[in-house]
Amino acid sequence: MELKIYNTLTRTKEVFKPMNAPNVRIYVCGPTVYDFLHVGNFRGPVVFNMVRNYLELIGYKVTYAMNFTDIDDKIIRRANEKGVTSEALTEQYIAEYKKDFQILGLRPHDLNPKVTEHLPAINEMISTLVKNETAYVVDGDVWFSIEKFKEYGKLSGRNVDELMAGARVEVEEKKRNPMDFALWKSAKPGEPAWDSPWGKGRPGWHIECSAMNKAIFGDQIDIHGGGTDLMFPHHENEIAQTEGCTHKTFSKYWMHWHMLNFSGQKMSKSVGNILSMREFAEKYHAEIYKFMILSVHYRSVAEFSDEVVHRTISSLAKVYSALAISDLYVNQAGAETMASAKMTPVTEALWNRVMMALSDDFNMAEVMAIIYEAVKTFNQSVKRGLKANPAVLEKSIQFKLFFSKLSKLTSLFGEDATSFLKFLDDKLVQIYNIDVKHVEKLINDRKQARADKNFALSDQLRDQLNQMKIAISDTPDGMFWEVMK
Repeated sequence: MELKIYNTLTRTKEVFKPMNAPNVRIYVCGPTVYDFLHVGNFRGPVVFNMVRNYLELIGYKVTYAMNFTDIDDKIIRRANEKGVTSEALTEQYIAEYKKDFQILGLRPHDLNPKVTEHLPAINEMISTLVKNETAYVVDGDVWFSIEKFKEYGKLSGRNVDELMAGARVEVEEKKRNPMDFALWKSAKPGEPAWDSPWGKGRPGWHIECSAMNKAIFGDQIDIHGGGTDLMFPHHENEIAQTEGCTHKTFSKYWMHWHMLNFSGQKMSKSVGNILSMREFAEKYHAEIYKFMILSVHYRSVAEFSDEVVHRTISSLAKVYSALAISDLYVNQAGAETMASAKMTPVTEALWNRVMMALSDDFNMAEVMAIIYEAVKTFNQSVKRGLKANPAVLEKSIQFKLFFSKLSKLTSLFGEDATSFLKFLDDKLVQIYNIDVKHVEKLINDRKQARADKNFALSDQLRDQLNQMKIAISDTPDGMFWEVMK
């Protein structure tokens, strides 16, 4: 089974062949840490968590790094506003980010480099660029000369002449070319500064990722990830700097995930539709976020609205409803039942379809279709209230085995099924504005009707409950109700 990845650099799907198999080096551009991170910032971490898991599943040894940008204009401004040091501010929000990561239940990265820990590597890289005349120094500032890198624009497809026509040189800048970008900025009053061969100052944004990459992985990596908003200028500039320094291909594959749209608008602070990950997790649940993100192919725009969240809750509840039923029968058989269980050829075939979908540029949208199919098939033959015979038990075991493998791959479906289903049903009750007291009264009335053998009234009450989006299951242990999925 060949893995194919869409490479932004070539605009084609390519067979994945790492430079030094079975080792795979992945670098993903991480957050600038000056505030709580919003829901858009976590699309990449959720996607690349699955990417790393899949690569390991097919036999690769992955080293996965995601940086923290802790030197930046926004950090300096926010620190001044709060009357704290940049270091205190960034440490606070790195800790908050890691907490969000933990709430999401994602596997930690192997490495989280920080810019402040890599100033010597940054100075060394800039010095090399100055030495080979790909960069130049003006009054303590160091600029990268894009004229010296003939392939500039190869990632984003931008034409340098067109870019220059639309650019202008600010009065205070002493650049040779309007498109040249800063590698080192000389110190300004009231700003944190670090030593360098060109005087005190701080690094430009783009050089930071290039230098951290080189310090961690050497001259080359297998996969570089980031949002489409970073393709230009950040990733374009990373390529120019790194390849201008090493004269080698920087990253073999470039993977870009698309943006989240808030009710059809790009999410941004300027339009006031930013929701932090922490706020979303507290209002809804991290599981809902992950399911919503992974339901859409990573290269497609993901819509983010109340309607999409509500639809996700309903879809996720269908899965957890089936998982709760499978738990019911497996638990009756005892814990040791699962310990020795193995997939049947039918379940293996289903799992192979998942792996095939993911081998086509990590097509989680297709995986979701397979998941819904598995749930539908299970629900057709296994329901609450059946006798726990060998056939029902085997179907429940196979269902759980399938979702256990999915859980390891996606970091989804790890919640306790019964309690999480109750949580999702409570959310659906709110969404559909269901009167729970009225539901419970009708349930009790139906119980009495059944006890009185008034089956006509019992059926009538069932129909009334169904119209209220309430599904009823009559089991040997009593009547069970849940919101229709």
